[in-house]
Amino acid sequence: MLSRCLHMHVRRLRPALTPIRSLSVAYEWKSHRQSTISRLSKLDQDAKQGGGQARIEKQHKKGKLTARERLDVLLDKNSFREYDKLKQHRCTDFGMEENKIPGDGVVTGLGRINGRPVFVFSQDFTVFGGSLSETHAEKICKIMDKAMMMGVPIIGLNDSGGARIHEGVDSLAGYAEVFQRNVLASGAVPQISLVMGPCAGGAVYSPAMTDFVMMVRGTSHLFVTGPDVVKTVTREEVTQEELGGASVHTKKSGVAHKSFPNDVEALLATRALFDYLPLSYKSELPVKQTADKPDRLAPALENLVPEDSNMPYDMKKVIEQVVDEGSYFEIMPDFAKNIICCFGRMDGRSVGIVANQPKELAGVLDIDASVKAARFVQFLDCYDIPIITFVDVPGFLPGTAQEHNGIIRHGAKLLFAYAEATTPKLTVITRKAYGGAYDVMSSHHLRGDVNYAWPSAEIAVMGAKGAVEIIFRGKDVEKNTYEYTSKFANPLIAAERGFVEDVINPETTRQRLNEDLDLLMDKDLSNPPKKHSNIPL
Repeated sequence: MLSRCLHMHVRRLRPALTPIRSLSVAYEWKSHRQSTISRLSKLDQDAKQGGGQARIEKQHKKGKLTARERLDVLLDKNSFREYDKLKQHRCTDFGMEENKIPGDGVVTGLGRINGRPVFVFSQDFTVFGGSLSETHAEKICKIMDKAMMMGVPIIGLNDSGGARIHEGVDSLAGYAEVFQRNVLASGAVPQISLVMGPCAGGAVYSPAMTDFVMMVRGTSHLFVTGPDVVKTVTREEVTQEELGGASVHTKKSGVAHKSFPNDVEALLATRALFDYLPLSYKSELPVKQTADKPDRLAPALENLVPEDSNMPYDMKKVIEQVVDEGSYFEIMPDFAKNIICCFGRMDGRSVGIVANQPKELAGVLDIDASVKAARFVQFLDCYDIPIITFVDVPGFLPGTAQEHNGIIRHGAKLLFAYAEATTPKLTVITRKAYGGAYDVMSSHHLRGDVNYAWPSAEIAVMGAKGAVEIIFRGKDVEKNTYEYTSKFANPLIAAERGFVEDVINPETTRQRLNEDLDLLMDKDLSNPPKKHSNIPL
């Protein structure tokens, strides 16, 4: 009874919630929600608009797409899921607290390329010149962290004026955070950089540490110090294009791997490259269906190598005859043309190909060729992509310029990369394999899994002419040259020693390599335990 009285007393004390008041509260909540939705819609629109229509039009007049337009081209339709769209900088100096744009100059998120996931960031030059702030860097770092955690590649579209000066050391710290993640992601997930506008100062080191760098001719520039600083320090007068344009970095410096006439072509080429790459070092190789039979013969190869060993021929034609029809994606085609690095497919599987190019400097190995191929071999080994090597090499390029600039150290990089690689390695010697260059080009002695030679192969310490001059000191040159050629300028002794598995008919090359690849896909080889190796950098 006491409990019942107490309960009724409490009920009397409770304020009555009349129907009118109930409606009022509901209206207030609905109004609050609508206000939030309205504000969200405004912020969303501001983020998509970036720096505003005037700056977008200015970007278009330069022949450049906006950050979001680029992602529309790069990614599958409607696949992009944006992260941190509303994130804004926290700077309160120099009036920046009154100048905030949602997204803070970079669009980040997850998308898909031909159905496979990829994390992306795209810098927006219309917002503060794409400059990197603390929060801008945080957005990039977030997607990089997620990419490493999930085992998904990273593609960065760079279009930035550099560090945001208003933020001082916070901006520099942001760059360092990105650099650290570039290093941690290296060898874990593929990283591709597209330089689609300015990229100067410390900003250049992020693309430089990624696996592949693409540039757009006429609108993209990479340099540590700009033309004004160069003029002040060295009194040289150069334009941005002369100092760090696409032509400079794809032909002279080797910093960039490919260049394209416009944004769209660069982005479409990146989609094509992405198709050859696994998602991570743990992932299976991508396989693309092909109608090209794995045992297809290639009779065109029978007469492709000239009888005269000094006559050039195009090694690209050899590669195109061997790989699946239409699968050829060359890396660094304009740099160190005496060696070819490319992706292809064999029975639908991705492979990497390294080949001497007799059309350029007779296919000799020099500093640039060694560095180019070593970097590519290391990438392929990181992701267990099989390496096919086509050999026609007369040796290393002689001369004081090469010696003084470190051909020994740089040549050792290629040797080191091949020797350390545990991915499947298949080699075909088409003609010359002379001296130390024979050893370096994925020879049997560097744990090559399968080494073949064509009947036209010449495996020797050096060419007949040079050998005869040294051995016989110029006596009976014609006779001795013939004898030396008969004995050494062929693949027979190497086959007798077991240094090549077989001397094969050129037309069967594709068939034999595909058979070997079928077996080698389950190859299990590892290097001795260590913290890391010390490649001669």
